[in-house]
Amino acid sequence: MEVLRRFFPFPAGSAFIFGPRGSGKSTWLHYSLPDALWLNLLQPEKYREMSARPERLRQLVEGSSQRDVVIDEIQRVPELLNVVHDLMESGQERRFLLTGSSARKLRPGGVDLLAGRALNLTMHPFMAAEIPAFRLDRALEIGTLPLVVGSSDPHATLSAYATLYLDEEVKLEGWARDIGRFARFLEAVTFSHGSVLNISNLARESQAERKTVAGYIEVLEDLLLAFRLPVFTRRAKRETSQQPKFYLFDAGVFRSLRPRGPLDRSAGIEGAALEGLVAQHLRAWIAYSPGDTKLFFWRTRSGVEVDFVVYGDLGFMAIEVQNAATVRSNDLRPLRSFMADYPEAQPLLLYRGKEELMIDGIRCLPVDNFLLSLTPDASGQPAAR
Repeated sequence: MEVLRRFFPFPAGSAFIFGPRGSGKSTWLHYSLPDALWLNLLQPEKYREMSARPERLRQLVEGSSQRDVVIDEIQRVPELLNVVHDLMESGQERRFLLTGSSARKLRPGGVDLLAGRALNLTMHPFMAAEIPAFRLDRALEIGTLPLVVGSSDPHATLSAYATLYLDEEVKLEGWARDIGRFARFLEAVTFSHGSVLNISNLARESQAERKTVAGYIEVLEDLLLAFRLPVFTRRAKRETSQQPKFYLFDAGVFRSLRPRGPLDRSAGIEGAALEGLVAQHLRAWIAYSPGDTKLFFWRTRSGVEVDFVVYGDLGFMAIEVQNAATVRSNDLRPLRSFMADYPEAQPLLLYRGKEELMIDGIRCLPVDNFLLSLTPDASGQPAAR
């Protein structure tokens, strides 16, 4: 099986490596560390053994000559972290790489998070530059999740993906008592993808209480299936919105979950998928680049909105995304408003055309060219391809 090059930075020391199911964590580690001591907690017998006797891990590690120890899906037996911590304190030269597709069970106060001795890293879906012969239309259709991109039947794999989480994660862990209600919520929340999150409206559409829906959103975030973008408020000169925007983590997963009917415009669904695809690329680029950079959006109380604001060591950029093949003057108005308040920022408009344009000091780039340029390097700037 061909293993594609990843921009994910290989840790020099011990690390938690989080990422949604299917993001390629295990494949990447098997390829990078073929001789590591490996514990896969998704295997029923290994899960039962380690749950019953976490101290068994010490015996396995001390009886092995391997320097690298990989524990796959560590959140399934959090008690193992106490043993890992003791082994790290023993002074022996070992590197522990602990993968997880959920952080929910690792948050309670009684869980040992290794006292900061392990990095906390996240592996994201493929970036465009990691996919040979990347095609924007294909990425909008099936997303960039490695499990799906490498599948012989990507649409069937996407269709099964939600079921995997409903059955193996949500129901198994007891995070949602009414699995049918959670399924209705999962369908309803797709209409919030790329929009300011309104939990009250979402609760009404899901036929559930507001508190229940707020908990469901936390479950999605803990499973790394969704994220919220905060509003950019630094040195604000005008009143801004207080509510975050909501995104599912992958454009293909969004498309597979989004219901379609006679009243749904395909252009609206594709526009939301395009914005989400840009969002997931920016998150991966920031995560894999050195320094401290955050991703925001900007929205005034009057409703003027810029889709993304990148702020930090990677620079200061305001990015607007348009699902259109041409650029109209009206498309640039949100960026002009932002630049009036933040003239230091670099404004970019991404669109579905083929030409690079400069209009009133605003660079207008084809979306696919921009995504392919996002390759983390030492300088932290998008590298030319």
